[in-house]
Amino acid sequence: METLKVFTQQELPACKPILTPGLVITTLISIGIIFVPIGLGSLSASEHVVEIIDRYDDACVPSNGDDEAAKSERLSFIQNVKTNKTCIRNLVIPKKMKHPIYVYYQLDNFYQNHRRYVKSRSDRQYQSPRFERETKTCDPESEIDDHTPIVPCGLVAWSLFNDTYRISTENDPIPINKKDIAWQSDKNSKFGSNVYPKNFQKQDPVGGGKLNESLPLSEQEDLLVWMRTAALPNFRKLYGRIETDLEANENITVVIQNNYNTYSFHSKKQLVLSTTTWIGGKNDFLGKAYITAGGICLFLAIAFILTYVIKPRPLGDPAYLSWNLNSKER
Repeated sequence: METLKVFTQQELPACKPILTPGLVITTLISIGIIFVPIGLGSLSASEHVVEIIDRYDDACVPSNGDDEAAKSERLSFIQNVKTNKTCIRNLVIPKKMKHPIYVYYQLDNFYQNHRRYVKSRSDRQYQSPRFERETKTCDPESEIDDHTPIVPCGLVAWSLFNDTYRISTENDPIPINKKDIAWQSDKNSKFGSNVYPKNFQKQDPVGGGKLNESLPLSEQEDLLVWMRTAALPNFRKLYGRIETDLEANENITVVIQNNYNTYSFHSKKQLVLSTTTWIGGKNDFLGKAYITAGGICLFLAIAFILTYVIKPRPLGDPAYLSWNLNSKER
């Protein structure tokens, strides 16, 4: 009770530093000296990242117009299972890319953070076959017509990305390693090693990719990557890794199976090849943020120096000090 009393009456020991001009100036200068070099190092590391971004959704369909007829033609093309959706893209490596080279697919204007979309899943079903009928949260992709459950159920799994990429140089294929692209926590904890796909994409409409029914969910890493939903409408997800170097000015050929329907909601699809440094992929924002914060601190420190050191202001109210001194003299 005594401790509670001390807490409620705010009598606990506390550090109450006095913000003198000297302490404020020292703190601001210290932050600036630390932040600016970190920002410069981050920007330098980001500049060393070699990144290739190729938008292919418009180039891999018959029509590129923006009128309603062209949009309808693109939609009909992508929804027709009989059309040949193979698309060949030729890219040039701008600088030498040292392995590992990460292959991403990037989607724009795809709201994986939509509340109904995010909630349309059953984590208990993904973990154990004992809970395969727990599909209440998976509507509208919970059961097929004979009321047997879909595994994995839910809109997130149903909309699995299913474009594929094959990369080669002068007809020599470049393998893309798709092992260990998912988080270990997802493989070991969130998706069971004894849970196998059932009734997945067995009824219309078909959302996206299909799954290998002979492999457990924990080994289907494309699914695991897709199931970790993005927080923003523009996002990248890891497709695989290239484990050989690519030389500068080298021509590579990318054979794309353009299967995924982003045309009905005006999204964009892009293929991204990127190297990494100690800060990860290309990210200028982090370095600029550190430099900006450090620069502001140094500017404020100089302003305080000019204000309180060159032209110091007397502490306290001179009028009050004069009145108090006169009172004591009387």
